[in-house]
Amino acid sequence: MSPLITAAELDQLLGAVTVLDVRYRMGGPGGPGEYQAGHIPGAVYVDLDTDLAAPPSDRGRHPLPDGAVFEAVMRRVGVGRDRPVVVYDDWEGRAAARCWWLLRHHGHPDVRVLDGGWSTWQAAGGAVEDGVRLQRPGTFTSSPGSLAVIEVDEVLDFARRAVLVDARNPDRYRGEVEPVDPVAGHIPGAVNVPTGVNLHADGTFRAPTEIAALYAVEGATADAVVGVYCGSGVTAAHDILALAHAGIDAALYPGSWSEWVADPTRPVAR
Repeated sequence: MSPLITAAELDQLLGAVTVLDVRYRMGGPGGPGEYQAGHIPGAVYVDLDTDLAAPPSDRGRHPLPDGAVFEAVMRRVGVGRDRPVVVYDDWEGRAAARCWWLLRHHGHPDVRVLDGGWSTWQAAGGAVEDGVRLQRPGTFTSSPGSLAVIEVDEVLDFARRAVLVDARNPDRYRGEVEPVDPVAGHIPGAVNVPTGVNLHADGTFRAPTEIAALYAVEGATADAVVGVYCGSGVTAAHDILALAHAGIDAALYPGSWSEWVADPTRPVAR
């Protein structure tokens, strides 16, 4: 099953799926106000910074949340393993992909991302409700390990023997600019496939064949061992989602660049 769902498909399933609103903009206003002003009927808001990440540390700006904490959050918003989940945002799928990845990693079997997000839902004339939706507590049980993870001490070896994709913009990958982290550059051996190439101009994902061709240029194919990182482990999930859409499995390096450069002895390429 595709990890993506269209607005028309979701409209037919409302009431039979759990919908999570993960609207978020890095460096911009948070999503709770936008959620209260209008959201997909039945959707419950999930905060990327507090619900889908642990506090910043030497493990990065968005470390993975503890399994018990994530389980409690998902139960609070009504998630159960026996009910499909659809996630959306207004950040071209980047925040939604993080929630998708975490749910899949923790064992949920049926999670999809709304292709094109909130803007596509509005453009399709989808129904909207305002206020705050309270859900009956869910029964979700965390069982991490369903998706592959790369630990920091494995990264250099992984980059040597496999395909390690850097999902950041090319100028950050090359080390020409670094607007967020204290050191510019990339992990030695990594290749660059920025998240923006996954999308059409309207924010929907390219066809699986197009995505497969784009990643094949850098050696990331269904026959290769592939891993992905970004700045803090959030937008890397967007590349993993795109690869899954194309039938290619990929591991996540959760700490990503923000963890890598926390130790000045780790090598940097430019």
